[in-house]
Amino acid sequence: MIELGVNIDHVATVRQARRTYEPDPVWAAVEAHLGGADGITVHLREDRRHIQDQDVRRLRDLTHIKLNLEMAATAEMVDIAVALKPEMAMLVPEGRQEVTTEGGLDIVGAESAIREVIARLSGAGIVTSVFIDAEAAQVEAAARVGAQVCEIHTGPYAAAFYERGRDAESAPVVAELARISAAGSVVRALGMRFNAGHALNYVNVQPVAAIAGVRELHIGHAIVSRAIFVGMREAVSEMKRLMREAARSGAGPALD
Repeated sequence: MIELGVNIDHVATVRQARRTYEPDPVWAAVEAHLGGADGITVHLREDRRHIQDQDVRRLRDLTHIKLNLEMAATAEMVDIAVALKPEMAMLVPEGRQEVTTEGGLDIVGAESAIREVIARLSGAGIVTSVFIDAEAAQVEAAARVGAQVCEIHTGPYAAAFYERGRDAESAPVVAELARISAAGSVVRALGMRFNAGHALNYVNVQPVAAIAGVRELHIGHAIVSRAIFVGMREAVSEMKRLMREAARSGAGPALD
């Protein structure tokens, strides 16, 4: 059964805009859980632009749901992850000037360093994930360095979907879906878990949720945006319903 991981970074973005104590990301995580989320994702960035160290500690201590810590492959972040022991740690690229993560991690270009990070995280009992582009070479490198999960970057698909007038059957959109599906097949063939995420929303999520073998989608901005109007529980519930409907029916364009 497909699962939903809810990224609550942007709850903290609103709080940090005023340097105050609300809205509380922990409260958002509880509401997301009550709405049907299977996990909570937060990205503790080097510049601490939204999620803060104390947020991650409180999420670890006060919530009863799987915690996925997005992090750069740095010594500081590995130390934090090993101390906190989230259920999963996902390695992502990180740039100080980017608004959000702009592309997948280049494992091929840094295999030795990433292998060492994954070995330390795995040694602490943490499931290790990597956020990568839909490229077979990156998936194969992920297997070589010992990753247990590959999250395939859906940003190019989401961009094509928007640019083509939200036409899921247009050639560029179908091509991007085929790339995600092909990468997912390699992920599964190499014995890793196939997750996906980035820029997914209520309009474009179903074709991705319908891809064979996808285990979990990670979605944040769209859910937090919808929650402003309908509340976090309802926003999460609606997203999960769309995902489950697509996964059950195999909705979405044919990829041949």
